[in-house]
Amino acid sequence: MLKLIFIKLKEALISVLPITIMILLLNFTLVKMPLINVFAFIIGFVFLVLGITLFSLGADISMIQMGSKLGNKLITKKKLWLLLLTSFLIGFLITIAEPDLMVLANKFTSINKWILICSVGAGVGLFLMIATLRVVYNIRLKWLLIIGYSLVFLLAFLVGIIDNSFVPIAFDSGGVTTGPITVPFILAFGLGLASNTKNVEKDSDNSFGAVSICSIGPILAVLLLRVILKLFNNSPTSASSSNLYNFTNINDVFHHLNICLIKQIQDVSIPIILIILIFLIFQFYLLKIDKKSLTQIFLGLFITFVGLVLFLTGAEIGFMNVGDYFGRTIANLSYKWILIPLGALIGFFVVLAEPSVHVLTKQVETITNESISKKTILFSLAIGVGISISLAMIRILFNVSLWWFILPTYLISIVLIFFVPEFFTSIAFDSGGVASGPLTSTFILPLTMGACSIIYQNNPSLNILNSFGVVALVAMTPLITIQLLGLNYKIKMTRFNKAMQEIAINAELDDEIITFKNKK
Repeated sequence: MLKLIFIKLKEALISVLPITIMILLLNFTLVKMPLINVFAFIIGFVFLVLGITLFSLGADISMIQMGSKLGNKLITKKKLWLLLLTSFLIGFLITIAEPDLMVLANKFTSINKWILICSVGAGVGLFLMIATLRVVYNIRLKWLLIIGYSLVFLLAFLVGIIDNSFVPIAFDSGGVTTGPITVPFILAFGLGLASNTKNVEKDSDNSFGAVSICSIGPILAVLLLRVILKLFNNSPTSASSSNLYNFTNINDVFHHLNICLIKQIQDVSIPIILIILIFLIFQFYLLKIDKKSLTQIFLGLFITFVGLVLFLTGAEIGFMNVGDYFGRTIANLSYKWILIPLGALIGFFVVLAEPSVHVLTKQVETITNESISKKTILFSLAIGVGISISLAMIRILFNVSLWWFILPTYLISIVLIFFVPEFFTSIAFDSGGVASGPLTSTFILPLTMGACSIIYQNNPSLNILNSFGVVALVAMTPLITIQLLGLNYKIKMTRFNKAMQEIAINAELDDEIITFKNKK
């Protein structure tokens, strides 16, 4: 166990150090925050590293095991109604307890946060049912994605006529639902389902794709919510800025750290308790796991809980204030265009520190027997997210509609589906969801809000709302970068197979010549 902890700690340091060093370099050369903010940021860095270490360790020995065993056992029962009901409940309960969703919901003043949260939860639950049916009946993922996103864009167009400012919020909701609580469980649940289907021996396409399907549900649910609100309430969409901390001295930092820790313990307790309750119900009636394995799972859940509390505390205390301060300071410069290249650099490194990304990449590496390495997926994701943040800065600086980015990107992504191996399509659309995690909510979103507060200070209607859509952009570009990786893989495999065929043909000819000579 100790050796595994050190391995996880090393991975966490490698993940978080790049973005930390880059922020500190930018601070001392360009932004120049007060030293007390730098101190708070370093405290946040320590908490972030410890949090990722423990979360990754706990997810490996608890949540992934739970989801996999549950999915595996349910599909062997061959009771479709039970499988679908369980899928909906898992999707709904885990989503409403997702910390990222709570962060997004708290920013709106025109919508009751629990109405928004429950709508999103219902959307995830419904589409997890569809993801389950896909595995049971071996439905091709590409058709579900094409139908799903066609409905999304049709409804988004209609909602855009009612309230165009609400469209970025809907697309953001699709990104924040696939956070550190949801992703490990849904990924493992999908793997458990796929492990007992007949077609899994032929290919591993069904092992992934559940997260990508579940990302469609919240977008549709929130868009439908806006249509319903239009019928009963015609008030425009409004939002509030981030709840930032005002540090004055070291004691103040530790005071806020204590408050934040208590808050995160309360927030994270809800999803962990819900997961335990779901698991205990199924353990009693269905799973019947032995005591030793059960003890290991509960130990893993406790480690996951501690890790997630530390991670979210570090992100909020250390990174949220820094994001807002950086956004405001750089937007005040005469050369504010520098936000575009800086956004690309920040996006590239931020994604490496997202805990859900490491869960996904490890699952990919495991299911492919390391033929697709974790580093390859991480690098492709980092490029995609870097492009995303750069596009977000262009959108803020020039007040460009989100439609100009999401429509062509999703069209390209859908076209690529027909040329890329389906396994890579599954990974690509899953990656889009997991890339937009807690750091996007607590660092990138405050960064864009801070920039917007300066750029649109004379236009209050655009001040906060124009910063939304950044999560949607983060979830968008990996669809292309990972699929291009798949296209490159397909081309290389085609060339390799052709070369092997030529070698086989030449070898066969050589054998025939030798046989002929021997006969002669």
